[in-house]
Amino acid sequence: MAPMQLIPGGNRNALNKSMGKDGQREWSFGLCSACGDCGTCCMAWWCPCIVYGKNRQRLDYLQTRGVPRPDGGETFNSHCMLDCLLGCVGIGWVLNIGTRSDVRARYRIRGSVCGDCCVAYWCVPCDLVQEHRELELEERSFGVGSRV
Repeated sequence: MAPMQLIPGGNRNALNKSMGKDGQREWSFGLCSACGDCGTCCMAWWCPCIVYGKNRQRLDYLQTRGVPRPDGGETFNSHCMLDCLLGCVGIGWVLNIGTRSDVRARYRIRGSVCGDCCVAYWCVPCDLVQEHRELELEERSFGVGSRV
């Protein structure tokens, strides 16, 4: 029997979504299920740069350390500032494409870069909340809840 290989991170499919033959699954929450997390939904509509920055920080921390960020992510960080600056000229959504693709890759979620681009462009708040909730599921599998 081969030794079990450790994969850093928590449960990347906490809701036990079925995996397809391609080894991928659907998102844990639908794109329009933002109301399932009212606080994050409101923040994503009024201050998307904050939610983007925290999502990016949380994802990067999980990717590099294999555990959730203890403080849930800083409210104002370099990712947030960059998103805010690009948002002022109407292209903040471009950053969301990369983060959405990275979240999909981490959790083996079905989709494409073209789809990521469309979601990021047409509905930034829904995109941000969906990513937030996916990250939160893994963080909770460690016994840690995230904060907005």
